[in-house]
Amino acid sequence: MKIRKILIGIDESEFSRHAAAYGFDIAHTYGAEVGLVHIVEPIVMPVDTQDGLLGTPFDPNLNLPGTELETLQTERSATLLNQASKEWGTGLEIAHFTQYGSTAEGIIECSQEFNADLIVLGTHRRTGIDKFFLGNVAEQVINKSLIPVLVVPYIEAKD
Repeated sequence: MKIRKILIGIDESEFSRHAAAYGFDIAHTYGAEVGLVHIVEPIVMPVDTQDGLLGTPFDPNLNLPGTELETLQTERSATLLNQASKEWGTGLEIAHFTQYGSTAEGIIECSQEFNADLIVLGTHRRTGIDKFFLGNVAEQVINKSLIPVLVVPYIEAKD
């Protein structure tokens, strides 16, 4: 099997930075193209759709600050992807993807769009109640992916 395209999921955590370093190292070894994907989760904003405090129903044409927040998230995503490319991607062909929605589904969709041969993800190593409430993106990707997934654990240094 030849690894030609590697999709690396990245966010602002140390877990994902650690995994990105692994993914880029593999890409350098195989001369593979890298796809960097950052998922922007949807913003949930409470909206009063009935006559309420303001005395009028929700107007969907109202200019909400959520659009500004969405723009900021998109800009932050681009900055994050550019930083990772500069830090580890010298000499590699790199594509950037910002997906919106569910993290696991976004990674799977992006891997198909990119035609990746391998997905590289970090893991927060959640267990117990944290895993129950927050889920495990890596586990969801492993269960749904049709290509190999490398999950890179990160062990925090204890002071």
